[in-house]
Amino acid sequence: MHVPSLTLAAAGAALLAPAALPVPAAADLPRERPVARGEGAVAATDLLAGLGECHQISRGRYRTDAGRRATVPVCGTRSVVYWNADMDIDCDGQSTRRCNRRTDPQFAAMTAFQQSNGRHLNAAALPYIVVPAASHVWNPRKYGVRGGSVAAVVYRGRVQYAVVGDTGARDVIGEASWATARGLGIRTDPRRGGAPSGVTYIVFKNSSVDPIENHGAAVAAGQRLARLFAATR
Repeated sequence: MHVPSLTLAAAGAALLAPAALPVPAAADLPRERPVARGEGAVAATDLLAGLGECHQISRGRYRTDAGRRATVPVCGTRSVVYWNADMDIDCDGQSTRRCNRRTDPQFAAMTAFQQSNGRHLNAAALPYIVVPAASHVWNPRKYGVRGGSVAAVVYRGRVQYAVVGDTGARDVIGEASWATARGLGIRTDPRRGGAPSGVTYIVFKNSSVDPIENHGAAVAAGQRLARLFAATR
């Protein structure tokens, strides 16, 4: 579910863009490293139980891949938006040993949102999710979902905290970075990896991580928000 078009990515970034981030004194890049597994202090079962029945907030439904039927609604509660879909692997952004034009034929050297030093995100190091570009079906920004928003991704009993880091096609949903897949034990190959179903993406409304590449901050914020969410369901 790659959308290498500069026009589409720019449009998505404009609609979801977070506030300008300060450039640190030392523009250190996130390093490729193993992603912690099962990072949630709140159990996956408790997060899923808090979602309840889907209260659909999207005007229509999304496809999980181009050419498939649109079957996935975006749902919402008072504090989160969520959807249940597949997971395609997003390897876009910085070219690394894991993510480049050789490993991913659809590789694009850009993401809709950038690090505090102005570089595009590192999909192999940073757990992030992809949201559809705003359309008549759903405008993420109207529901407090922007670049840097905190997300909890749940798959087979594991929780991986992430941020909203990229935008995709207006009619397709279900994609996350290489690092997100690794943290959930999902096969990371952009061509043959991913998960066909069973992935729940939960985004905490009006949350943010500053700077966007600070995964430790995303985990801390995600755990705090997940505890609040589980306590108030």
